[in-house]
Amino acid sequence: MNRGGFSWKRFIGISRVKSNISRQIGIPLTRSGRERKIGRMVSKGCFGNLVLMALPWLLLLGVLMALG
Repeated sequence: MNRGGFSWKRFIGISRVKSNISRQIGIPLTRSGRERKIGRMVSKGCFGNLVLMALPWLLLLGVLMALG
């Protein structure tokens, strides 16, 4: 990893293009960025709420399958 020195990618403009694309589509292009975004969604976002709402139904389904 570069620690603040010269970067050919920044000099040519690749970093800016990737950054602009990422902002437009709303999905980070780096692996760590995608993992951070998914982590936020799971911990306090819509996915976490969906799991909490679906949990009682999944438990009920499991009980019904065990009885049947």
